[in-house]
Amino acid sequence: GVASAVMVALGYPGEIQDNLAVRWGWWALAMIPFFYVVYSLLSGLGEATARQPESVVGLVSAARYLTAVSWLTYPFVYIIKNIGLAGPVATMYEQIGYSVADVVAKAVFGVLIWAIASEKSRLESEGKIYGAYANPTAQKKRGLFGN
Repeated sequence: GVASAVMVALGYPGEIQDNLAVRWGWWALAMIPFFYVVYSLLSGLGEATARQPESVVGLVSAARYLTAVSWLTYPFVYIIKNIGLAGPVATMYEQIGYSVADVVAKAVFGVLIWAIASEKSRLESEGKIYGAYANPTAQKKRGLFGN
């Protein structure tokens, strides 16, 4: 959401700089919302994960951690030009780094989302959950929370 947009807005000015001190400054500023986003992924979504049906908790957790790990690659790719590489070689390494991070963040994440949706659809068709698992009170009455 907003923190991600702020992170990009703070990182971009440094991305187009040749002055290393300026690049490091923008990188440091962009890391503030970056850490908030990663923190939210790891801790803030724990409660939502715990509310999932037992058979998808592992998949949801895997998606959450995969997203956090893939996000952790971006700051390292960003600093490629800060460690003495320049010109086409630096651009090539940046593109490779961002491409690998994007494949992990999007393609693999997409497969996990498909698996989660597939399992929830199966549970719904078997009458074990209602809709998008949106009514925990009704689920509790049916005994899905161990009651």
